Amino acid sequence: SNLAKHSNDTFSIEIDLPGVKKEDIELKVEDDYLTVSAVRRFKNEVKEEDYYLCESNFGVISRSFVLSDNIDRDKIKAKFEDGRLYLTLEKIESKKTKNISIK
Repeated sequence: SNLAKHSNDTFSIEIDLPGVKKEDIELKVEDDYLTVSAVRRFKNEVKEEDYYLCESNFGVISRSFVLSDNIDRDKIKAKFEDGRLYLTLEKIESKKTKNISIK
């Protein structure tokens, strides 16, 4: 996973989840952790003349990220596209960088 800083106020996290469907991804915020859980389902079919084998298998992927106090828990955005999950985190309004003009 990559953590990229866009500006002073937003961060993005990209997580590769190949072979995962959008409905098999769960995102939750608990205390200071953002947890991403996903289920990857494999299906392996082997057809031979004398036997047929179908294995269904699944693997659980789980990642947790620590959220600092200045991240707005209500403004976490998630987008899933082409096997990749994009998360955008924003700082709380009051903790964003402000320039003070001098009079």
